[in-house]
Amino acid sequence: MTVEAAVEPRRSGSQPCQAAQECVRESVFDCVGNTPVVALRRLFANTGVEVLAKLELMNPGGSMKDRSARYIVESGLADGSITPGCTLVESSSGNFGIALAMASRIHGLNFTCVVDPKTTAANVAILRQLGATVEIVSEPDEAGGYLHTRIRRVRELLSHTPDAVWINQYANDRNWQAYYHGTGTELATQLIHPPAYLFAAVSTTGSILGCSRRLRESFPGLRVIAVDAVGSVIFGGAPGPREIPGIGSSRVPELCSPSEIDEVIHVDDVDAAQGCRDLLAAEGIFAGGSSGAVVAAVRRALPRLAPGARVLAIFPDRGDRYLDLVYDDGWLDAMIRRRTH
Repeated sequence: MTVEAAVEPRRSGSQPCQAAQECVRESVFDCVGNTPVVALRRLFANTGVEVLAKLELMNPGGSMKDRSARYIVESGLADGSITPGCTLVESSSGNFGIALAMASRIHGLNFTCVVDPKTTAANVAILRQLGATVEIVSEPDEAGGYLHTRIRRVRELLSHTPDAVWINQYANDRNWQAYYHGTGTELATQLIHPPAYLFAAVSTTGSILGCSRRLRESFPGLRVIAVDAVGSVIFGGAPGPREIPGIGSSRVPELCSPSEIDEVIHVDDVDAAQGCRDLLAAEGIFAGGSSGAVVAAVRRALPRLAPGARVLAIFPDRGDRYLDLVYDDGWLDAMIRRRTH
């Protein structure tokens, strides 16, 4: 395992403003990072553990994917692997696509995002407003999802699009490096007392690996728990239907390193939605489906966590893009019926 020597491009732009300085950023991407850590003392009251949440949902694009999009694009522009005016192509369920669309708008690049019918209408609308070309695949793949179909469409686009560059977040080392230099480094400075556990949702596995690799340098006793979706195959589970985007996968990412994960907890759509709703009711935090899954996983693990332990949870994105899913009563009722049958 190697870590690129360069830190986040234009890192100085994301530092807190000094009191005696005028505070003006050069672009919205200079506002990525420095997200807060909050204690969830209401939601996890009287549990015997301290649960802290890193609010990655407070990045300007609404998710932690702002970090990987910024790092990958600006590093690529710096080393020439991404050229001015080229076309970026990527498969995304929403957040990473939105972050890449922001990066493309700022840096004068073209962007084509390949999505599927499970991508929320809000995410598709945001992508188009940001100037992205949206390709929607409709044929399910052999695993019952759409990821393989989306990637096939990406390859087709690459074959006939001049100057096209595939970001390929599932295999791009700059994905995990973004979180090593970003979220992980921030947490290492924000926390003085060591956390005993890290709970993080997985999809490409880039964020959990980058964060845990950096955190273990400062807190070597950290135990890393991956929160995956029921129906995801990342850690050898049986493929099955999944409705919440942004967590789980129907293929094993090339970045995946199971030896660095201490435990995997699988959470279904119903428990993830309930986690979102309880988080909002108790803490006023309006978070997305993967954050709800993290809440559900922490709850499930509570009986076996060390008494008095400090638990660190990462909340990847905000909830406004999930109003038609986890926050919709009709949708939740349908998911409950499906689970009982």
